[in-house]
Amino acid sequence: MAKTYHLIGSHTCPWVQRAVVAMRAKDVAFEVTYVDLRSKPDWLLEISPHGKVPVLKVDGEVLFESNAIAEYLDEIVPPKLHPEDPIKRARNRAWTDFVPDFATALGKVIYAKSKEAMEEGRGSAAKALSRLEEALAKERGNDGPYFNGGKLSLVDAAYAPFLQRFQIADQVLKTGLLDGFPLVKAWAEALMANESVIKSIAPNFAEQYEGNLKRRDTYAWSLMEAGRAAAE
Repeated sequence: MAKTYHLIGSHTCPWVQRAVVAMRAKDVAFEVTYVDLRSKPDWLLEISPHGKVPVLKVDGEVLFESNAIAEYLDEIVPPKLHPEDPIKRARNRAWTDFVPDFATALGKVIYAKSKEAMEEGRGSAAKALSRLEEALAKERGNDGPYFNGGKLSLVDAAYAPFLQRFQIADQVLKTGLLDGFPLVKAWAEALMANESVIKSIAPNFAEQYEGNLKRRDTYAWSLMEAGRAAAE
């Protein structure tokens, strides 16, 4: 009997999207329940030790943390998204562990509350992007657009949500940061064109994400508002 999968997430959480990209890439059928993380239901707090999403119920068994969910899915659902070679697989896992640092660095630009704060955050973002540029030069080779070449991997699933959010914000911030890292830029463009990534967001993601930028009183949001006002 096929397993049943029920994902608990929120509309804009990048860690939830990471799990969804992996499930889409594996053509996993699943149900999803979105919760408001500003008003967490008691039942979520009972099954998620950190009170966070994603949570994945597999035949009623509860898994939490996006990395654990992705690794579990890769063990039991084909096709494999990790490389077969043990050394390459270990390096892939190491680069997924770099995701929180990468997210924090980009967040200093995306969620900056002023132009000055955004400019200050550019250094951290550039440093993180340079690390990925070096990794892509080593891992990707000439076989294709993704982290390991021609095949989508769990590394791609992990970074895609954060690159997507950066690209959305940079439409108005216009930092040009990715222009200095051509391999990362090409990687991001390939990920945004991948069907598993395209179908990984909630139907109202854009509206919800803009709301998130507004609640955080970001410089990006102020520029979005200014652009809309100028267009009227």
